[in-house]
Amino acid sequence: MGILHNCLSIADLERAARRRMPDCVRGYVCGGTEDGASLAESLQAFRRLGFVPRGLRRVDQRSADTTLWGQRYSLPLGFAPTGFAAIVMQDCDAALAAVARQQQLPFVISGASTVPLERLQQINDGHCWYQAYLPGNLARIRPLLERLERARIPVLVITIDTCVGANRENLQRLKFTVPFRPSWRLLADGLRHPRWTAGVFLKTMLGEGIPRFANLAHEGGPAITAEPPHGFRGERDQLDWDCVAQIRAAWKGRLVLKGVMHPDDARLAVAQGVDAVVVSTHGGRQLDGCISPLQTLPEIRRAVPADFPLFIDGGFRRGTDVLKALALGAQMVFTGRPQLYGAAVAGQAGIAHAVQIFRQEILTDLALLGCSSPAEVTPDLLRECGDFAALRPAAASA
Repeated sequence: MGILHNCLSIADLERAARRRMPDCVRGYVCGGTEDGASLAESLQAFRRLGFVPRGLRRVDQRSADTTLWGQRYSLPLGFAPTGFAAIVMQDCDAALAAVARQQQLPFVISGASTVPLERLQQINDGHCWYQAYLPGNLARIRPLLERLERARIPVLVITIDTCVGANRENLQRLKFTVPFRPSWRLLADGLRHPRWTAGVFLKTMLGEGIPRFANLAHEGGPAITAEPPHGFRGERDQLDWDCVAQIRAAWKGRLVLKGVMHPDDARLAVAQGVDAVVVSTHGGRQLDGCISPLQTLPEIRRAVPADFPLFIDGGFRRGTDVLKALALGAQMVFTGRPQLYGAAVAGQAGIAHAVQIFRQEILTDLALLGCSSPAEVTPDLLRECGDFAALRPAAASA
């Protein structure tokens, strides 16, 4: 597609996507919460670290392949769960699953997605992970676990940073809510963006009709315009470590906690038998004023065993961003907005293009760093920017 030839970076994709999305969709996809401080911090953190590359190393046989739990992936990169993706592209979750399969990347189904997880499993050859927004109620959790087992979901990801809804002031100003509530303002917004109206809204309505919350619980939920039976966030504020222990005892697959920012929570996760954690601030969409996931990553790395997998998301837009996270101890980086930008610009081809941008940058940056694989990206190749201690005169010897 012609427009993709001009999108040489994720930033290019974002600019193109912003032009195509109505204000309310753009606010939902791109925005943070309150003052946007957590979102801004995630994006800015990468600039505070600089590389110290090595030279004269053979890098002609480099590869970005990564192995996790016996599964080989073509990049140390995966698709984070992105709820409500249907407002960006018709059947967006299916397109994400298809690209993840083609590109050999981990794909995490969002609990707030609109394509049944069973169908996504078929598209992705049975390798989908599933991210859950869980209540603190085991009677409601167990039927969902049974559904996941029947679908042969290998990895359950529990989000722990959404005990209550965040203060999304930007969405309140745009009159955009989840569940979705139509309004005259939203209608006018859509009419100002005819490409989105024709390619997403009308195409969806004339196809399967109003999207539904397909994966929140053990059975299909209501349309995205209606409140789920127990409320969208009912009893999430009761989820605690006792619930995690009971889920760990009942769940036979891999168990991951998403939204871990404090090293003590990482230690508790290890003690509970959790298989990995995702260091994350929910894309800057929950608690505002957080430090970046990248900033807390080294401390969490020190808090857990050396072979305990750490994942991270939040603000990754360049191959160099990914390599900085690997140097600080992450095994896998997950992205959310970049693939949605691709979907908004050019559908499934746009999602694949976003992956290709990361792939090309990572392979190029590995070589320039003097590395042949992600495993060779180590902490000694990073420095904090602005630290010129090495230039200070040495103290005189006694």
